[in-house]
Amino acid sequence: MLETNFFLDDEIVKLREEVKEFVSSVDPELLRKMDRDEVDYPFEFVEEAGKRKLLGLRFPEEYGGRNLSWLAESVAVEEVGVLGMGLGCAYAMISIVGEAIYRFGQEWQKEEFLKPLIRGKKIAAEGLTEPRGGSDFFGTTTKAEKKGNKWILNGAKRFIAGGKVADFYLIYARTDPNAPGHKALTAFIVERDMGVEIEDLHNLMGFKGMGTARIAFKNLEVPDEYRIGEVNGARIVFNRMMIPERLTSAAGAVGLARAAIEIAMKYSDKRKAFGRKIREFQGVSFKVAESVAKLDAARYLVYAAARAADDYDAGKSKVDPRRFVSEAKYLATEFGWEIVNNAMQILGGIGYTQVYPVERMLRDMRLAPIWTGSNEIMKLLIQHEAYKMLKLPSKDRDYEKDAMDWYKEFEKVYE
Repeated sequence: MLETNFFLDDEIVKLREEVKEFVSSVDPELLRKMDRDEVDYPFEFVEEAGKRKLLGLRFPEEYGGRNLSWLAESVAVEEVGVLGMGLGCAYAMISIVGEAIYRFGQEWQKEEFLKPLIRGKKIAAEGLTEPRGGSDFFGTTTKAEKKGNKWILNGAKRFIAGGKVADFYLIYARTDPNAPGHKALTAFIVERDMGVEIEDLHNLMGFKGMGTARIAFKNLEVPDEYRIGEVNGARIVFNRMMIPERLTSAAGAVGLARAAIEIAMKYSDKRKAFGRKIREFQGVSFKVAESVAKLDAARYLVYAAARAADDYDAGKSKVDPRRFVSEAKYLATEFGWEIVNNAMQILGGIGYTQVYPVERMLRDMRLAPIWTGSNEIMKLLIQHEAYKMLKLPSKDRDYEKDAMDWYKEFEKVYE
C-alpha cells in the first residue's frame, strides 16, 4: 500500500508486482514455525524463489540471473522485507555471497557455487563476525596457514545466519600474521563437508528459524583453488561485498517498517476510544505522519544509493558509492526501528501480544541497526567519506565570504 514507484521504469515496476505475487504466496505458517524455532532454515522459500528466477537478479543470465540493476534488486528486497528479517536475509544472501564469487571467483567456482546458489539449490553463509568482536572486521583472528597446495584453517565465527545448514561458507582468515589487518586477510570458499563444526546455536531475541550458529575450524584443510581473490587481498572482496550487504539491509528494513505501519494504520482506522476512531487523535495521526515521511525518506535514500552503485559499475560515475550505501543502511534501519516502535505504540497493549505480528517485527527490526556493520560504524564511514569529498576541487561558492567581516583573518584562529 505505501510502496511508491516514482523514478522507477516500467521493468522495475513489473518486477515489484512479480515479487509481490511471490511474497503473497508464502505460507504464514512458515513465519510462525520460524519464530517458534521449529525449522532450521526456510529451504522451501529459497527453492521457490529460485524456481521463479527471483534470486540473484543482478547477475548475468548465463549464471541464472536476470542482469538487472542494483535499483531493481533493492525494490525486490523491499518487497521480501515485509516477511521479516529472516526471510529477507535468506533472499539477500544470494546477492551478498554471490557478489564475491562473481566479481573475484574463478569460472569453475561460478559453475560449482554461483549457479546453484541462484537456482536455490545450494545455501550459502558468510563468516565475518568472530567471538572477539564484530565491528573490528580487520582484527580477524581466524588463521589460515599455507601447506603445499592447501590452507590449514583454524578459528571460529559466530552469529552466522544459516551457519547450521549452509552447503558452503565464505570465510575470511588471516594469512599474514605480521601485516596490518587490511593487508593480512584472504577469502575462501569452505564447504561444510570439509569439516566445519557447529559449536553452538544462538538463542536470539528475533531473527529465528535461520540456523544462526557459531561455527569452528580445527585444522580444516582448504585447497588453494577454493581461495577467492588474491592472497592477503580480502579487503577488496570485503569492501565490494558491503555494497549488497548494506543495501539489502536497508531495503529490507524499509519493507518491514512499511508492513508494521500499515498494520497500525488499519488498526487505527477501526479502533475506537472515547467515541472516536483513534486515528482522529493527534497523538496517533502525527505518529502515522512521522512514520510515513520517514519511510519515504529512507526508501528514496536506498534508491539513490542503488543508483549510485549502478552508475559506478557502469562507469558513469567515479564516486565510490560506499558513502551513500552507508547512509542508506544507517538511515533506513534507524527510521525502521522508530517506525515499528510507533506502530506498536499505536496498537497499544494488543501490539505487545502475538495477536498481531508487530511484536515479532519489533524483535526482528532491533537487529537491523546492529548487523552488517553497526550504525556507529556507518557513521564513521559517512563522516570519513564526507571529509574526503570536502578536499576535492570544487566550483562551489566560497561561503565564508558571505559573512560581514569575512576579511578579518586575524580573528580566524585554529590553534
